[in-house]
Amino acid sequence: MTAAGPDTDEQAPDSRELLPTATGARTRAAVRELVRPRRGLALGSFAVMVAATGVGLLVQPLLGRIVDVVAEGRPPGDVTTPVVLLVLVALAQGGTTALGLTLVSRLGETLLAQLRERFVEKALRLPLEQVEKAGAGDLTARVTRDVSVVAEAVRNALPELARSLLAIVLTLGAMAALDWRFLLAALLAVPVQAHTARWYVRHAVPLYARQRIATGTQQQQLLDSISGAGTVRAFRLEEQHTEHVTRRSSAAVELTLRGVKLVLGFYNRLHVGEFIGLAAVLVTGFLLVRADSVSIGTATAAALYFHSLFAPINAALVLLDDAQSATAALARLVGVADQPDPEPEEAANPHKRREPGTAADGTVTVTGIDHAYEPGRPVLHEVDLTLRAGERVALVGPSGAGKTTLAKLIAGVHAPTSGSIHLTGAGTYGDGLPVALVTQETHVFAGSLAEDLRLARADAGDEELRAALATVEALDWVETLPEGLDTVVGEGGHRLTPAQVQQLALARLVLADPPVAVLDEATAEAGSTGARLLERAADRAVEGRTALVVAHRLTQAAAADRIVVMDGGRIVESGTHDELCAAGGTYASLWEAWSGTRGTVDQPPTQQHRPDTTTTMKDH
Repeated sequence: MTAAGPDTDEQAPDSRELLPTATGARTRAAVRELVRPRRGLALGSFAVMVAATGVGLLVQPLLGRIVDVVAEGRPPGDVTTPVVLLVLVALAQGGTTALGLTLVSRLGETLLAQLRERFVEKALRLPLEQVEKAGAGDLTARVTRDVSVVAEAVRNALPELARSLLAIVLTLGAMAALDWRFLLAALLAVPVQAHTARWYVRHAVPLYARQRIATGTQQQQLLDSISGAGTVRAFRLEEQHTEHVTRRSSAAVELTLRGVKLVLGFYNRLHVGEFIGLAAVLVTGFLLVRADSVSIGTATAAALYFHSLFAPINAALVLLDDAQSATAALARLVGVADQPDPEPEEAANPHKRREPGTAADGTVTVTGIDHAYEPGRPVLHEVDLTLRAGERVALVGPSGAGKTTLAKLIAGVHAPTSGSIHLTGAGTYGDGLPVALVTQETHVFAGSLAEDLRLARADAGDEELRAALATVEALDWVETLPEGLDTVVGEGGHRLTPAQVQQLALARLVLADPPVAVLDEATAEAGSTGARLLERAADRAVEGRTALVVAHRLTQAAAADRIVVMDGGRIVESGTHDELCAAGGTYASLWEAWSGTRGTVDQPPTQQHRPDTTTTMKDH
């Protein structure tokens, strides 16, 4: 909820406070913390992979043995033994490699699942102000693309990288076992390859980090433009938003192309190193054979060993591309997963304290509240308000008056910049939330309708669910669904109307049974045919509770016990409907405009009889 619109400079990427990204040291430490409880599996995986690689290294000497048999003119039968051994080696290597890759994959998937859980847990607990300052695109990019990049690396790059590194180390050891001079010849390629790796890492790390940020910025701009499409069209801002999307998409594409160019240069340098190393090994073999220091078969085995290094070295270095991309993505995930757990409410938010009482009366006292989403741009000014136990208070005022902000402060969504909110008696409600918030933006989760309702109270039985639905007059249509409470709703399930979705939200409120309820335009999504139904459902849902209702319709305000009028972030009027109409102030003007558009007499509707209207406060 930033004060700037979706296309203002305040939304530019350089002004956003992106969610934290972990340092390289912290990212490595986080991986070690994840691996530590599974050291047995990690060591077992390593041991099996070493065995598989070691068995595979027997192939080159056996082929060299066959070369010696042929070169020395021995009988054909002498080839039988090395050929049989080659078959056995292939079978043993295939079996151990499959087992090793299985163990590595199990380890990687387990660690990935744990990291996902930590990330989602912390992401759901992030302060709303922090998410809004970063932009939804930043969090969305981490949840989607960054998680996918890390998952792909765990499933493919990690096992292959483990195999490649082991093959490189053990193969170089095998070359030294043949003759130490072969190892020296092979190492001539190392400076080129090491320089290539350093050059790539030096350029790739910042490039991929920038690419992740550019992708998040691009997604944020798309979200802003799409979510505000109505406003964009109304103010003829299509070209401006198209320009923003194009510019930020172009920035992401430009960074991607730079990455492609980097990879091409990387491959070119690798080929130079391969040529130098292979030529050195062949020349060394030629000289040693001529000097009768080694046999032709041994020289052949050495050349085959070095040639077999092409694949693992290239794979290891090429996987640096995936590794750097995955490392950048992992650092962004760890940055969120490392966010501290919310402190107990009394310590984390000294402005909001619960005062246990002998009875859970649900009295809310707001004292001297000031609030600003951005420094220097206050939204609320010195707001004082008391909601008495069981009282229903309607909050009205023009758009931008601060109604929703005050509602969210009382609901605990935001912490006030200054001032205090006291909830008397909330401590007697056990683990339940003392304040429940219902807005017009209600999400239906994928799954059965019963599961969706049990989000409010996990231990609720079917009869309790039906009772809650009956309270908000939703039981009749629920029972007509194909499978009743077991009907799948949400993504890919049975489609619910906006009014039905709001009824589910109100049923959750009934199940949660908080002492205080805040309704922020909770009936705004209904059309004229559903307005009276939702208002009646809302009335029944908050019955017996302290309720603050951000009134979408003046009929809701007129039926409340008390009306509070806000303007410019301040409370300007407070009283009953009759008192405010008689005072001739802001509310009286709103009521007069509302009544005049309908040609009705200036009489407040009651809860038993309300005009069927969908006109909102924003219409006036």
